[in-house]
Amino acid sequence: MSPTGRAGAAHADGRSEALHAVERAAVLLGPLARRDEPIAARTTYRVGGRAALFAEIADEASLERVAAAVAASGVEVLVLGRGSNLLVADGGFAGLCVALVGAFEEVEIDAASARIVAGGAAYYPVLARRAAAAGCAGMEWAVGIPGSVGGAVAMNAGGHGAETGDRLRSCRIVDLGGGSDRVVAAAELALGYRRSRVGPGDLVLSATFAGESGDPDTSAKAIAEIVAWRREHQPGGRNAGSVFTNPEGDSAGRLVEAAGLKGLRIGSAQVSEKHANFVQADAGGSADDVHRLIATVRRLVGERLGVELRTELRLVGFAP
Repeated sequence: MSPTGRAGAAHADGRSEALHAVERAAVLLGPLARRDEPIAARTTYRVGGRAALFAEIADEASLERVAAAVAASGVEVLVLGRGSNLLVADGGFAGLCVALVGAFEEVEIDAASARIVAGGAAYYPVLARRAAAAGCAGMEWAVGIPGSVGGAVAMNAGGHGAETGDRLRSCRIVDLGGGSDRVVAAAELALGYRRSRVGPGDLVLSATFAGESGDPDTSAKAIAEIVAWRREHQPGGRNAGSVFTNPEGDSAGRLVEAAGLKGLRIGSAQVSEKHANFVQADAGGSADDVHRLIATVRRLVGERLGVELRTELRLVGFAP
């Protein structure tokens, strides 16, 4: 058999095993499993394919069942938060996509100690506004992060001179593949610029943050200023925020613009005319177009400026 033939056979074997794993997981999940679930509407790009299986985790019982099904079936897992840093290929995801809902969306604030405990599915802007209203300062910047608490921990999301690791004290993480359920101190997560030790199969169930005593009116004013700044400087619509991480001492948006790529279009995707580190998707567009545009921008910035950009987006279902 030729090398190409061997590679094709290995690919076919891998695809067959993935299908078997999905079927095993579907049986074990029972009524929790939904087949061929659309993902696009669950992401801020609003493009992309479907998940072979989908399950919502609303409480400890459903968490236990999903973890057991993943461990027994070996199915590949995609943890989905608010989809604000995710691009799924048009061909979809050939595994189990899981999302936290229900009890995991709650936010509890102890104003006296300025302590915030939030579920992994809690919306970061909601946390920011509720903390501010309760007189718990220090998280105002999170109003500009359109993702979940779990996603923010996983990528150490940040903006406006702050990041998640500044206030994070601990989080509860379940490894869906290995079954471990543990509370991890922030210091153990190796938090850095848009990175952490949270793995692709790890589910951040909750996080504890340390705020500080503040004035609700002062915090509300800070939040209003952040919202106004983002509306002025960043595009709305179908995008996932910054596509590339900023190289040390520089701005990815500046580099893309300097390479003459602002406004560049491939099919249904375009580099934003407002901010060059954003890629916009047309309504009814293609995730594969977005991916091709990102790859083209990355290549041309390298060729024209000698800088290799690193993607901040999580890309799922695309060939390496």
